[in-house]
Amino acid sequence: MANNKAVFLDRDGVLNVEKGNYVYQDQDFEIAPGVAEGLKRLKQAGYYLIVVTNQGGIAKGLYTADRVRELHGRMQQVSDNALDALYYSPYHDSISRSLMRKPDSLMIERGMAKFGIDPTQSWLIGDAHRDLVAAANVGITGRILIPTLKERESELAIAVVPDFAAAVAFILS
Repeated sequence: MANNKAVFLDRDGVLNVEKGNYVYQDQDFEIAPGVAEGLKRLKQAGYYLIVVTNQGGIAKGLYTADRVRELHGRMQQVSDNALDALYYSPYHDSISRSLMRKPDSLMIERGMAKFGIDPTQSWLIGDAHRDLVAAANVGITGRILIPTLKERESELAIAVVPDFAAAVAFILS
């Protein structure tokens, strides 16, 4: 029986600042305020930290999977390697369909299987309704929305908070 807990994290708009388009160039990749400290706090509270991010720009030929991993490495550097796993979907519906791409839940399911995660003890922090749909589909009841340029609300969110630090405070309260 799974008994580990996790926080599943969307990337763009949660861990880094949403720029309104594909974020893959160094000058556009800005780690959001409070992220490094928040990741460390969640880690200290015993959560696995698992990034689940759609990266459709790969399918569109805008950047490579190596580039996604490089930016992930930057996030690891500022957070003392707090992140346990990175799952990304390189697909885009205009080119190729996949269950990896949110709102489907395969990325989350992979993380749950790898770490023996109990969805009822876990959270997802996202900035789009599709992030919360993916979490709800696998029984994650803790769903937090950070409104960005995508959605401002979702009926699946148990909390809508202004930023990552507020999401961390909500989880740890």
